[in-house]
Amino acid sequence: MQTFKKEDSWRKLQSEFIIQRRRESFLKKSTRTAALLCLMAGIMAGATYIINKVRLPNKTPPPQISQKTAEVPVLSKADLRALTKDLVFLNSPKDFFSIKTPTLNYTIRTHLDPGLQTTLNTNLDRLKTLTRGKPQRIAMVAMDGKTGFIKAMAGFDLADPTANPCTASDYPAASLFKIVTASAAVDTLGYLATTPMYFNGNKYTLYKRQLTEKKNRFTSRVSLASAFAESINPVFGKLGKLYLGSETLDAYARGFGFNQMPDSDLLFKTGDFSTAGSDYHLAELGCGFNRKTQISPLFGALLVSAIVNQGHSLIPRMVDQVNGGDGELIYKSRKQVYKTPIQPKTAKTMIEIMKKTISHGTARKAFRGFSRDKVLAKLELGGKTGSLYNTKRTVKYDWFTGFGKDKNSGKTLVVSVVVGHRKYIGTRASTHARTILKTYFKSLSNTENQ
Repeated sequence: MQTFKKEDSWRKLQSEFIIQRRRESFLKKSTRTAALLCLMAGIMAGATYIINKVRLPNKTPPPQISQKTAEVPVLSKADLRALTKDLVFLNSPKDFFSIKTPTLNYTIRTHLDPGLQTTLNTNLDRLKTLTRGKPQRIAMVAMDGKTGFIKAMAGFDLADPTANPCTASDYPAASLFKIVTASAAVDTLGYLATTPMYFNGNKYTLYKRQLTEKKNRFTSRVSLASAFAESINPVFGKLGKLYLGSETLDAYARGFGFNQMPDSDLLFKTGDFSTAGSDYHLAELGCGFNRKTQISPLFGALLVSAIVNQGHSLIPRMVDQVNGGDGELIYKSRKQVYKTPIQPKTAKTMIEIMKKTISHGTARKAFRGFSRDKVLAKLELGGKTGSLYNTKRTVKYDWFTGFGKDKNSGKTLVVSVVVGHRKYIGTRASTHARTILKTYFKSLSNTENQ
C-alpha cells in the first residue's frame, strides 16, 4: 500500500513564516539602534573634551578672593562717634556730610529729611525775631518709629548757641513720666483704658489730702485714658504712692532706659530718675510733678518708640552708612532694640490711651480739626503733654511727645518737642508737633503719588 508523507497545513506554514519575519526584523532594528547609540556616545565624548578644553585651559585653580575684598571693614559706634563728633546735624538742611582727614575722606549719609528740616529752620528763624514769645530754648526731634532713623533734629538755646538742645538731658520730664506710670499700671495691675479712677480736688494740684482712697460726694470719677489725656495729677500720684510703689516705679523707669546712655551713634544721656525720698515723693514721681526727674528730648522720642513697636524701644540712629574716599563701605547702620519695658498688649492699650490726648485731652486745641484735615485725617495720632517751671521760675518747659501712624501703610513718625518759654508763652510744643507731622506725611504722600 502506497503511503503518503503528511504535510503541514498552509495556515501553520503561514504562521511560522510571519514569526520568522518578525524575528529577522527585530534583529535588524536592534543592530541599527546599537550602532546609533555608539555613534552618539562618541560624539558626546568628543564634545565634552572640546568644552573642557575651552573652559579649563589648564589645571591651575581660579584665583582666590583676598581677605581684604571678602570682608567689609566696619567702624564701631565708638569710632563713628569720634569721627562725627564735630559734625553739626542740628538744623542741617542736607542729609549727607563730608569729612576730610589727612589720610582719608569720608562721606556720611543720614536719613534726615531736608524738606522737613527746612520747614523747621524757617520756623526757628521766625521765632528768633520775636520780641514777645521768643523761647529761651527749643528742641524738636522727629524719628522714624519703625527704624529708629532720625528724620529731623532742630532747635536752639539762647544761653549756649553752640549746644545741641535735642541731646541735652536737663529738662524736667514733668507729666511725660505719666507714660511710664500708666504703662506700669497697665502692665502689672491689669488696668485698661476704661478702668475707673477716682480723685478729689483740683486736677492739677497734688496735696497730701488728695492721696487717700476716701470717696465722698465730691469725688470725681474718670477713666484711666481720661486721667492720662487730661494729665490729672492726683490719679497718677495715688498710682505712684499707693499702688505701684518705689520698686515698681524704679523697675519700669530702668526698663524704659532712665539713668543710662544708649549705644547710639549720637552721644546722649536718657535722663535721671530716683525713688529716694518720702511716700509723698513717690506721688510726685508717679505724676511727674517734680524737677529732679529729667530727660533729653531724644529720650522723649525713645520712650514713645516702645509704645509704637509692641513694647520694644529703638536706639536712635543718625548715620545710615559711611563710605571711604574710594567708595568703599566702612560702616552700615543696623536697627537695634534698646529695651523691652512692656508687653505687646500693654503697648496696644497705651496707644489707645495716648490717642485720647489728641481727641479730648491737653493737646486737643493744637490738633483741632485733625479729623477733617487732608493729611492728618489719614493718621492715627497719639501723644502726651507736660509742663513745669524751672527752679527759678524763669522758664516754663512745655512738652509734647507722641506719634503719627499712617492708617494704610503703617509708616510711623515719633515726635518729641520741648519749648522753654520765657515771660510770654509763645507757640506751644504740641503746635510744633502738629506742624512736623503734617509736613512730613504730606511730603511722603506727594512722593508716593509721583
